[in-house]
Amino acid sequence: MPYFAIAVLIFVLVTLYKGVVTVPQGMEYTVERFGKYRDTFQPGLHWLVPYVDRVSRRISMQEQVLDVPSQEVITKDNAMVGVDGVVFYQVLDAARAAYEVQNLEYAILNLTMTNLRTVMGSMDLDELLSQRDHINTRLLSVVDQATNPWGVKVTRIEIKDIRPPAQLVESMGRQMKAEREKRASILEAEGQRQSAILKAEGARQAQILSAEGMKQQAILDAEGRKEAAFRDAEARERQAEAEAKATARVSAAIAMGDIQAINYFVATKYIEALQAFAASPNEKLVFMPLEASSVIGAIGGIADLAKKAAGQSTAGINKV
Repeated sequence: MPYFAIAVLIFVLVTLYKGVVTVPQGMEYTVERFGKYRDTFQPGLHWLVPYVDRVSRRISMQEQVLDVPSQEVITKDNAMVGVDGVVFYQVLDAARAAYEVQNLEYAILNLTMTNLRTVMGSMDLDELLSQRDHINTRLLSVVDQATNPWGVKVTRIEIKDIRPPAQLVESMGRQMKAEREKRASILEAEGQRQSAILKAEGARQAQILSAEGMKQQAILDAEGRKEAAFRDAEARERQAEAEAKATARVSAAIAMGDIQAINYFVATKYIEALQAFAASPNEKLVFMPLEASSVIGAIGGIADLAKKAAGQSTAGINKV
């Protein structure tokens, strides 16, 4: 009897233990009754009928990461490249994820790899290397639509690495080098062109400034010549006035019968005639068939006349 009671007590405790289920945060449990889906337990404390109900699947509702292994893909232009990636997904419906597909991760992985070959095989190598975002978008659209009946949301698909063949990498390196050299040659030619333009512009500006300077110099020279001509004309005018005054005084002296004035007038003309003979380019020798005493006497008359004029000027000053 005591043993039976102990057995019953143990059976009751085990039954109570089996009837209490605690679901942690971020998880959902699917419950079956006699092998048929009955309910989904959310995070928290739940009760079930022992020996009738049981927890079938424990599904994580958090976003999960699935690594896509490397595989070889043939592109549209028959280039063999190696590619790998990563898939981010989240279960939204635990019941559908548990019963709509046998192995969820394996199914998502194979679906991604298949569509990865399909999408990348329809593109050229240059497009693969330059349009990763486009590839990720197309893969995400296709895989997410395919996994929607499984109660799964594929949030992101990222291509981690694309590895072209070694020969193709070398060829691309040579092509890039040639392209860089081409751009360098273009930039150098453009620099030389700009330099030639700047030099021509500088030479043009120098010519303009030189012409402007010559113009200003010509204007200054013309003004100088004009000023010199004006002063020369003024000097000749003053000389003419002086000669006119001298002639008037000599004429007045001759009218008064002053012989020295006559000698001055004759000597002046005589000297001017001699100066004209001496300045002639065709004459190398001048004969003077005149008496030297007459010339000396005329010059002496000029001196006496000058003394007389000076004496009159002094007397006038003293008188004043």
